[in-house]
Amino acid sequence: MSDIGLRTKMVVKDIMSSPVVTLDEDATSNKVATLMEENDLGCVIVSNKAGKPVGIITERDLVVRVLAKNLMPDATKANEIMTSPLVTIQPEATISEAARRMSRLDIRRLGVIYKDNLVGVISSRDILGVMPELIEIIQERTRIEDAVQAQETGDEDTPLSGYCDRCGVFSENLRDIDGQNLCEDCRIELET
Repeated sequence: MSDIGLRTKMVVKDIMSSPVVTLDEDATSNKVATLMEENDLGCVIVSNKAGKPVGIITERDLVVRVLAKNLMPDATKANEIMTSPLVTIQPEATISEAARRMSRLDIRRLGVIYKDNLVGVISSRDILGVMPELIEIIQERTRIEDAVQAQETGDEDTPLSGYCDRCGVFSENLRDIDGQNLCEDCRIELET
């Protein structure tokens, strides 16, 4: 696959949100909420006096740790309601590694750290947003590999595996008909 110059894995840096909105650990929770609303965010990263990320505050944290406990938002500090430590991942990690880490830890966001600096945030929503493209990449890669294999064996009639271009059903018996990979049912339907 590398001979045709395609990168075969999508990595965190491809879909992370950047730059990251951060605030000081001494900021009040109403400042956190205002910052989220102004920037249309679901979370902010909390940093210490040295500027290093130490935690994260999500919309859920505000609801569960401030509103549900009837705390005063202007008296409750970020470091009292943040989730700490911030769980992180490298920008070169694959999307599947990020998804597995989120699933294993039951979290929805990861800080992206490069050379000890926070460079982005990746969320489960970011990953879901690229799933259709990832599926198409996998389908196209399978078609290319199957076509290359058929050329190498000299058997142009070797069936391909993948999703039918007409009905979308997975088949291990696709055939190229007029530039479309069709399953057996769709080929029969075309003949009638």
